[in-house]
Amino acid sequence: MTQRAHRVVVMLDDAPRRCPEGRASPGGAFLLRGERERHVTFDRYIGIDYSGAEAPESRLKGLQVYTASDGEPERVPTPAAPEGKHWNWSRREIAEWLIEQTQSDKRFIAGLDHGFSFPMTYFRRYGLTSWDQFLDDFVRYWPTHEPHTYVDFIRCDEPPRTGRSNEFRLTERWTSSAKSVLKFDVQGQVAKSTHAGIPWLRHIRRTVGNLIHFWPFDGWRIPDGKSVIVEVYPSIFRNRYGGQGHTSHEHDAYCVARWLRETCANGFLWRYADPPLTRCERAVADLEGWILGVA
Repeated sequence: MTQRAHRVVVMLDDAPRRCPEGRASPGGAFLLRGERERHVTFDRYIGIDYSGAEAPESRLKGLQVYTASDGEPERVPTPAAPEGKHWNWSRREIAEWLIEQTQSDKRFIAGLDHGFSFPMTYFRRYGLTSWDQFLDDFVRYWPTHEPHTYVDFIRCDEPPRTGRSNEFRLTERWTSSAKSVLKFDVQGQVAKSTHAGIPWLRHIRRTVGNLIHFWPFDGWRIPDGKSVIVEVYPSIFRNRYGGQGHTSHEHDAYCVARWLRETCANGFLWRYADPPLTRCERAVADLEGWILGVA
């Protein structure tokens, strides 16, 4: 076991007792030294509005992809659509498209609008001690990437890996409106898209290996020379930008791409990649993940 993994295991039982709920005190912040002067830029900034409806191969209006380089974000059509035709994306296509982007010579940062992990209470309940272990375990009980599989089909079978709607990740507690990734059947739920999207994170990770940096699970420092995939919550910055004539799903993807581009161009990515967490809070977030933009 690596030294990093050992540290997380030690903190699993201690962190909830040792760390008070809520924000870290200024004196306890664990900052990434030297990050303040780093100016990180990418060749491409990708915003993806996600949907957990129907099956992996279903084409959904709730799946939208926008990308930006130096200018205004533009809508990306699915590569499967014939020229001149408008088709919606499927979750499978988005995953394969991200893999293709990773294998190109263009470095990107992509923000996906769904949870990447579950609360610490879930990890403790099922004896999970790393994000990769969580991914493997999740797919075993929630194979939502398999053909013709709906999230609701698996829910009806009452799988042995479940959570409660009142369980929150630390990053969700730090926002005013983010819902638990385990809370289904409410307006604005993220649970269904999270349960549908997590297996595709695993698929991307297993396919491209260390060509992709999954933040913050692979480290809080945004690396040089790698593409990055992050969790985002468009509600944080949705109202900063005009409607642009978009549908609500298009607008969320547009806003993510634009915010990522502007944040990097202004040299502020380090601020959001380094939220003011105490050491034990950061150990919790090492497993639970974090929403980029929550600080």
